[in-house]
Amino acid sequence: MQTISISTKSDAHFTVFKVPQWRAVLYQFLSVQIWGNLPSVLQRKLSAWYSTIYTKSYSKKIIAPYIKINYRDKNYLKNFKPPNGKKEFENFQDFFTREFRKLPENTSTYVWPCEGLLCDMNRISNTSSSKIKGERRHIETIFKVDNATIPKDYFFTNVFLHNKNYHRIHAPISGTISRIQHVPGDLIILRPWIYKEDPSLPALRNERYNIDIVDLEGRTWYISIVGGPAVGTIALPEKLKVGARVEKLEEIGLFYLGSTCCMAAPIAPRHHRMHSFVEVGATY
Repeated sequence: MQTISISTKSDAHFTVFKVPQWRAVLYQFLSVQIWGNLPSVLQRKLSAWYSTIYTKSYSKKIIAPYIKINYRDKNYLKNFKPPNGKKEFENFQDFFTREFRKLPENTSTYVWPCEGLLCDMNRISNTSSSKIKGERRHIETIFKVDNATIPKDYFFTNVFLHNKNYHRIHAPISGTISRIQHVPGDLIILRPWIYKEDPSLPALRNERYNIDIVDLEGRTWYISIVGGPAVGTIALPEKLKVGARVEKLEEIGLFYLGSTCCMAAPIAPRHHRMHSFVEVGATY
């Protein structure tokens, strides 16, 4: 049986998931050919309905078994607290949007803004284009900039956040917000193993927020927070404004269910390779 191997991480342990080829093909058909061809407005309505399930009080019962299944550390939740100043996790959405009790500490100037699977990584000059709905789109389309805007020696990365991952996005560097842009779009399935040859295809199509940060050396870091099915909201902090100063690891975004985070940066990742797991605050 053909399999697709994907390295990821649960707590401090690396694992490899084997996805049977037939399952990947079936999943691709259902998610791309069926769901992907639904009108955006219908995708949004179905996603909004589905996401409400996790805001119900009874969904709180999912948390304990979910932790048992997905984390080797049974005390995993002690590292986090309920969102929005709540005293306890009142539903599964509270668990999904959990906050660090204490942010990771790292003296490195550059850190990863999120947690998840590094499913795409390349120099901008080497990234390919994709034909979507009859239109040829280059990777720079994700950030909604002209083709010549991002220097060709920049590095593109795409981190897929699995449902079990921490879903807040943090600033990878200290700097100044130079752009915040909402890009309407579809909500197609994000799973990277569906798009073996083009893992970033959903980011070219889906609704997203683009946030640019100019670092202390005057270089722009391009970040795209990409939504997917069942994502009711991509929330940004109220104080996040163009011209605002942000410190490294300051929160800049939050996902409600499923997501991907893309970045175009002036330096290459130094400690990670494709299909490895990255952590919030780890050295980039």
